[in-house]
Amino acid sequence: MSALALAVRDSCTMLRRNLLHARRYPSLTLNVLLTPIVLLLLFVYVFGDVMSAGIGGGGADRSEYIAYLVPGILLMTIGATPAGTAVSVSMDMTEGIIARFRTMAIHRGSVLIGHVVGSVLQTVVSVVVVGAVAVAIGFRSTDATALEWLAALGLLVLVAMAFTWVAVGMGLASPNAEAAGNYALPLIILPLVSSAFVPVDAMPGWFQPIAEYQPFTPAIETLRGLLLGSEIGHNGWLTIAWCLGLATLGYLWSKALFNRDPG
Repeated sequence: MSALALAVRDSCTMLRRNLLHARRYPSLTLNVLLTPIVLLLLFVYVFGDVMSAGIGGGGADRSEYIAYLVPGILLMTIGATPAGTAVSVSMDMTEGIIARFRTMAIHRGSVLIGHVVGSVLQTVVSVVVVGAVAVAIGFRSTDATALEWLAALGLLVLVAMAFTWVAVGMGLASPNAEAAGNYALPLIILPLVSSAFVPVDAMPGWFQPIAEYQPFTPAIETLRGLLLGSEIGHNGWLTIAWCLGLATLGYLWSKALFNRDPG
């Protein structure tokens, strides 16, 4: 069997292990999934009238604000899910299972690949569930073509993969699961200070650069452009650059930490 075939086989085995682990401990996945759903309902039905005042210059009705809000909530779902991956990786490191894997005749990278692919699959499922709730409360994307829907899905997967590799590095660098959860907090907080809820132009002047020059805002604006037909501009290229940069950084960081001599 070739080295590539062995790597694929071992990665699939590790993927199955991580999916079974997620099924046996559903509380972490449930908590990650409930947060964006609660925020979606909260900002639509409680804060919607106030928050929509900054949309379109003169305010927007509820249906228009739902359309504006949903892409941000979907990206927030992607930001929250890798936090669980960081905790899971840290638990594997501290409980000794990684040391056991190192003594076995398996492809070394398969352990990390299993975590990444498993997390991305869970993220896609979470996004679908949150999207279904959004449709149920009135979100519509009638202008998007099949190609734009496909591009939107590809964008979500690319963002999920980038942040998952960063989360894996956080988990490997953490001394315990609690620290891993703390390290991953920026992945949850960044979408809150982006254009997810109101346009950057509606924010205080001193805060606008923080919201504009971070990875989530161009990704949210690109997703809005694909689903709602708004102007994408340079946001698409910025999103791709952010994702490729973060994925590369996360991969190299994770690889270096994983291959580090445990002694």
